[in-house]
Amino acid sequence: MSGSVARHEALLPAFDVARIRQDFPILATAINHHPLVYFDNAATTQKPQAVISALAHYYANDNANIHRGVHTLSQRATTAFENAREKIRQFLNAESNAEIIFTRGTTEAINLVAQSYARSFLKAGDEIVVSEAEHHANIVPWQILAQQIGTVLKIAPITDRGDLDLDALKKCITPRTKLCSFGHVSNALGTVNPVREIISLAHAVGAKVLLDGAQAVAHGGVDVRALDCDFYAFSGHKLFGPTGIGVLYGKRALLEAMPPYQAGGDMIKTVTFAATEYADLPHKFEAGTPHIAGVIGLGTAIDYLNQLDLVAAAAHESQLLDYATERAVTFPGLKLIGTAAHKVAVMSFVIDGTHPQDLGVLLDGQGVAVRTGHHCAMPVMQRFGVPGTARASFAFYNTLEEIDRFYAALTKACAMLA
Repeated sequence: MSGSVARHEALLPAFDVARIRQDFPILATAINHHPLVYFDNAATTQKPQAVISALAHYYANDNANIHRGVHTLSQRATTAFENAREKIRQFLNAESNAEIIFTRGTTEAINLVAQSYARSFLKAGDEIVVSEAEHHANIVPWQILAQQIGTVLKIAPITDRGDLDLDALKKCITPRTKLCSFGHVSNALGTVNPVREIISLAHAVGAKVLLDGAQAVAHGGVDVRALDCDFYAFSGHKLFGPTGIGVLYGKRALLEAMPPYQAGGDMIKTVTFAATEYADLPHKFEAGTPHIAGVIGLGTAIDYLNQLDLVAAAAHESQLLDYATERAVTFPGLKLIGTAAHKVAVMSFVIDGTHPQDLGVLLDGQGVAVRTGHHCAMPVMQRFGVPGTARASFAFYNTLEEIDRFYAALTKACAMLA
């Protein structure tokens, strides 16, 4: 163990990373004859055995469609599905299960708000404000809406460090602003946005606020009532749960007023050829057979997180980022992209004379998984004048020794590209 690693570990609160890693089978995998170093957690997190087992248990023992079935399997599946909704309500501190809508992920949740809420209640000339650092999923739906009904999309800029420019934001938000839609955390930069200030500014002019929480939920508690956001969206696969499942939280009064986003089975009370009566919340927005196993798996992921010391886990992630950043500033030719003071454990960078994709391939050859490219945030790359970045993103199951292995692999990769 290097002296620098030992010094950083001495600063960590009690958090048994070695034991935690045993809960994640994939972390014992070898890639290209090297032990896996998985630094692509901002794209998707790995799954604990508890989640994997929950999926297998559902399909092996309880597989059935939910709600209307009277047989035992359907009753068991329905109970597990709705129990998971309650776990998510508690996780977000929502007031009611009626405010928890299951979607395929953050992307569908944002589109639901765009096509149900905004398309119904906004009109031509109304303004929607987003930031320069948004994921494409929080840009394109608003561009489509502008084409459909004539709303105006305004962009709040970010600083050279990757912080939201609050002074500029104050000028962007006007009495014509009807919706502000911001990432809670930037996927490309790791910046934690000042969401309380955003919500306060928006509500002062009567605008609603949607927060894209895809990158935030895995790094700390989210209390939607304390935030007073109007909508909050996140994806299960970034919270140590399955892919293909996500959540939209919405204030009940807003959801009650919104029309269905999709139509079909399970979102109705009665159907005739003359008229249809929709189901009560939350089922009004959950047409068709849902990802039942995914919901159950997400509930299990939350159970798993709840038995951890999340304060110690967050401190561990912070130390990982500090250590990786400390080494980055002395690495020849490396430039960090996104140096905000308040960040989650995401480190994006470029290296002089190398293409991020080449780095990614050569790191993978040494068992190190990072993300390269524009990270579905092309405006961010344009803002910083780069075609893309390499991004190392950490979770609580990563270690300081893995960061040493990453830098050793990066050194070798740069030598090969020289």
